[in-house]
Amino acid sequence: MAPTKLEHEDHSRDAAFNKAMHKESSMAAGGFSAMMRKDNTAHKAAVDEYFKHWDNKAARDETTADRESRKAEYATLTRLYYDLGTDIYEYGWGQSMHFCRFAYGERLHQAIARHEHYLAAKIGIKGDDKVLDVGCGIGGPARQIAKFTGAHITGLNNNDYQIDRATLYAQKEGLAHQLEFVKGDFMQMSFPENTFDCVYAIEATVHAPSLEGVYSQIYRVLKPGGVFGVYEWLMTDKYDNSNEHHRKIRLGIEQGDGISNMVKISEALAAIKAAGFELELHEDLSKRPDAAPWYYPIAGEFKYMGSILDFYLIGRMTKFGRGLAHSVMGLMEMLGLAPSGTMKTANSMAAAADCLVAGAKEDLFTPMYLMIARKPLNAKA
Repeated sequence: MAPTKLEHEDHSRDAAFNKAMHKESSMAAGGFSAMMRKDNTAHKAAVDEYFKHWDNKAARDETTADRESRKAEYATLTRLYYDLGTDIYEYGWGQSMHFCRFAYGERLHQAIARHEHYLAAKIGIKGDDKVLDVGCGIGGPARQIAKFTGAHITGLNNNDYQIDRATLYAQKEGLAHQLEFVKGDFMQMSFPENTFDCVYAIEATVHAPSLEGVYSQIYRVLKPGGVFGVYEWLMTDKYDNSNEHHRKIRLGIEQGDGISNMVKISEALAAIKAAGFELELHEDLSKRPDAAPWYYPIAGEFKYMGSILDFYLIGRMTKFGRGLAHSVMGLMEMLGLAPSGTMKTANSMAAAADCLVAGAKEDLFTPMYLMIARKPLNAKA
């Protein structure tokens, strides 16, 4: 594999932009409350910088150069995406920003927690383990896994706003002694070799420009004999890049989810082995015969709803619910209550949701390809 060119890290620049754009909104309740506290000028700058990679670039016209341009700015792309999208995620989904499987009668928050616990159990995380969460978001999974296992967890994230939110929630839940959140690029981690007993990533390493690159970094910081577990977003091997319809679905997911280059299952399996891992288990969990498909909330399919208590949440995910929320956001933006570009971001995320559902129904995409891999005991790094 040719080495991936890494973006230069500038934590001072990022911290200054975080302060300028988000101001004190990291201390807000989240959702609309946080959206209303942004700096309009900084927010518009983030919108313009993020969407320069996507505006007027349809799947039929996309070039290799377009894709390489996004990969070259992978860290900026991801950071800006979460600057723009975190509050929308919190409003629409919650503090664990990932999908999950569903058992009969199971509410969304229960299913999400079970999905996190399942990964921790498959990895074998124990109470005295030192664990790394790669791409930790606002710390929802880290808090669950810390409570479930008793382990000490370090969350790695390249977005300052999300780190602020994660730190706030850890303090509120009395978990500050078990959790810490660190700024950094997972393609060039600052941790010493052989630091962690276990590492996990939940729908986060899809933001890497190279899976082999990020898996190699995880391998480096993992202790010999340590285990890495990941839920990976991947196109299935049915994806055909010569098919414009397939490319449209992939590009829609990438644009609305801050992804520079999503690859197929076969490429991910090759990448984790090339990084040096011994692959112990791999499975597309979306293929399990569950009571409801993973995508039912964003598809707004009420027939799968586990509890009437989820009606409001699922209702927000329907096209009608999203349309209503977006109308409110548009009105807020017009009145100056929400920053410029809020509606554009929300529309992009909504279009991605439709592509996620289409990708799942056509067996082109999975958000939960499970891989459990071990660093050999005799590994030198």
